[in-house]
Amino acid sequence: MSTTKSIFSPTLGRGPSDQGQVERQIALEYLAEAWNSAEEDGLEKAALAHAALFAALATFVNLHGDEATADLIAQLPDRIRTGEYNLDRVLQ
Repeated sequence: MSTTKSIFSPTLGRGPSDQGQVERQIALEYLAEAWNSAEEDGLEKAALAHAALFAALATFVNLHGDEATADLIAQLPDRIRTGEYNLDRVLQ
């Protein structure tokens, strides 16, 4: 697996502290590589984002059920507003 610059790159190399975080970081690197390949093939970022969200939500529903997934999604507006998903923010 090669490491390439992507929209996810700012999160790489932050020193994961537990095995679950290590696994999520590796998964993110795989997704970044696939994302880059799709962009190189001409797919639009918006289409990739929609497909990624659908795949993620369908997986969560399959693993945890409708209600738990809905509860998770209900927390997203506040997390988005506080910048948790802003890759340009500066952590202090």
